[in-house]
Amino acid sequence: MTDPSANRERRHPAEHSAVNEPHAPGRFPSGSPDSGLSLTRRELLKSGTRGLGLLGFGAATGFLAGRDRKADTLWQINPDRCIQCGRCATACVLEVSAVKCTHSHGMCGYCKLCTGYFEPEPINLDEGAENQLCPTGAIKREFIEDPYYEYSIINELCIGCGKCVKGCNMFGNGSLYLQINHDRCVNCNICAISLECPAQAFVQVPVGQPYLLRGKGTAGK
Repeated sequence: MTDPSANRERRHPAEHSAVNEPHAPGRFPSGSPDSGLSLTRRELLKSGTRGLGLLGFGAATGFLAGRDRKADTLWQINPDRCIQCGRCATACVLEVSAVKCTHSHGMCGYCKLCTGYFEPEPINLDEGAENQLCPTGAIKREFIEDPYYEYSIINELCIGCGKCVKGCNMFGNGSLYLQINHDRCVNCNICAISLECPAQAFVQVPVGQPYLLRGKGTAGK
């Protein structure tokens, strides 16, 4: 027969662990190098949990505060700093940029030869695609009376490349300029285009004044 006392001796090694000592559950056993510590493991866990909770609360508070600050301002382009580098069309997080060309009709010269509309050396001064500077045909040209023409931006076609703005600023009145269209912009915490803008033209403006308009009259976006 098997000796019952032998079975008792072959207990699982974990049963000899100090954690399982009945005289001090959770404490270091007397005589161990750490027996002088006053905190139990349970207390350490509780204090650690409280610390994590406070950190989490602080992070949440900071996040909400950041959202409040973000809600007070919007990203916009300062047209006086913009150099029409072309990054507005490619760096936006949206597939089609939230940046669009804006036209201040009060500044426009209604020129027959508009340098924001036509290629530098157009074949003809007409609406043929081969003569237009805009790669998407986003500028509409309408005859008013000789020699005046009106130019309007087709917002849905504009990709914010700034080619028309560059032409208008170089040889025209500067009535074309770029603005962030807030019907599309998601107002990222850090605007992706602002990180790539070499002229630091991206600024934050109050929600109540979302556009930085140029010239006299109503700007048509």
